[in-house]
Amino acid sequence: MTVEELLKQLVDIDSVNPSLAPGAAGEREIADFVASWAIQAGLAVEVLEATPSRPNVIVRTTRGGPGRRLMLCGHLDTVGLGQSIAKSQVDGDRLYGRGSYDMKAGLAAALIACRDANVDSLAGEVVVACVADEEHASLGVQEVLSVLTADAAIVCEPTESTVAVAHKGFVWTEIEVVGRAAHGSRPELGVDAIMRTGPVLVALDRLGIALRQHEHPRLGPGALHASLINGGREESTVPDRCVLTIERRTLPGESVADVERDIQDLLASCQADDPALVASHRTTLAREPFETIADSEIVTLLADVSGAEITGVSYWADSAFISAAGIPTVLFGPSGDGAHADVEWVSLADTARCAETLTATALRFCH
Repeated sequence: MTVEELLKQLVDIDSVNPSLAPGAAGEREIADFVASWAIQAGLAVEVLEATPSRPNVIVRTTRGGPGRRLMLCGHLDTVGLGQSIAKSQVDGDRLYGRGSYDMKAGLAAALIACRDANVDSLAGEVVVACVADEEHASLGVQEVLSVLTADAAIVCEPTESTVAVAHKGFVWTEIEVVGRAAHGSRPELGVDAIMRTGPVLVALDRLGIALRQHEHPRLGPGALHASLINGGREESTVPDRCVLTIERRTLPGESVADVERDIQDLLASCQADDPALVASHRTTLAREPFETIADSEIVTLLADVSGAEITGVSYWADSAFISAAGIPTVLFGPSGDGAHADVEWVSLADTARCAETLTATALRFCH
C-alpha cells in the first residue's frame, strides 16, 4: 500500500473529536483501522484506552536489534466537519477532506515510515504514537507518555516540509466583572458590569500592543486577543455580571505565572482608575510553549536528510508535552492548507516525500 492510498483511507474515516462536537464519531473506528493495518504490515500494536472510547494506538517495528528508540507522533482526531467534505477527493496533487492536512497526511507518512524502516539492519526501534484528543485536551499523548519514552521524537504535524523547532503556548484567562442589578429606569441604583468592562478591554488592547514589541527569532511576537464576552439579563436591567475570556499566545521563556501576573497588574491599574470596579480572573486552560535547540542531534539529522529550512510554527501541538517529558523533539510534516477551515487539502507529492524523509531519518537515527 502506498502512502497516498493509506492517506485516502484515513481521511475517509470520520474521526471528529467528540469533546468538540458532542455525539461525534471519535477515534474508535480509525484506531481499529490503524491497528489492523499495522498488524497486516508486520508491525506490533498496543492499544491504550484509559479514557473510555478514546483509544490510542502504539505501533512498533518488530525487526532489527537493540538500540535507540525514535518516536513518530500523529493524532487520530479532527475538528468538526463544518462545511468541509467528509470523504476524500483528489484533484491533481491535492487530496481534499477533513483531516487531510491536519494531520492524517503526517500520520500516514509516519505509519509508512515505520513499515519501511522495519528491516533486519535496524538497530533500535521506531514507534508511531497514534494519539487521541489532540484537538481538545491532549488526553492521548499524556496517556502514551505515561508508558512510553524515546531517545528522540518527530511530531508529524504539517510544517510545509520545514524542520520546526519551536511553537508558542497559550493561556486562556476568564475575567469576571461584577456589578449590581437595577431597573433600567433607575440606573443610579445599579452598577453596570458591562460598562465597567470597557476600560478593561482598552487596557488589554494596550497590553496586546506591548506584547508585539518583543519578538522570538523563529516565532515573532506574542499575542493577545479577546475570545468571548457574555453579560446582562435583559434589555431593561442594569447588568450585574460580565465575563470576558481572553487568549494569550506565549513565547518560549514565558510562563503561566507571567501571564497571571500581567492580568493581575492590569486589573489593579483599572481599579486604581475606577475604585468601584470589582473584577477577578482565573486561568481556565494553559499549554506551555515549546523549543528545541537547533543543534540537537534529531534536528540536525532531520535537516540533513530533508535539506529543509529550520523554522518555528504558529500553532500549538503535542510536541510541547513530549519535549516536557525530556525527549528531544522536532516537528516535520507535508504542505497543504485549510486546517480547521471549510476547504482543507494536502499535497500528495509532499506527503510521499515526507514518508521517504521519515524513513531515511529513522534508519540513520537507529543505525
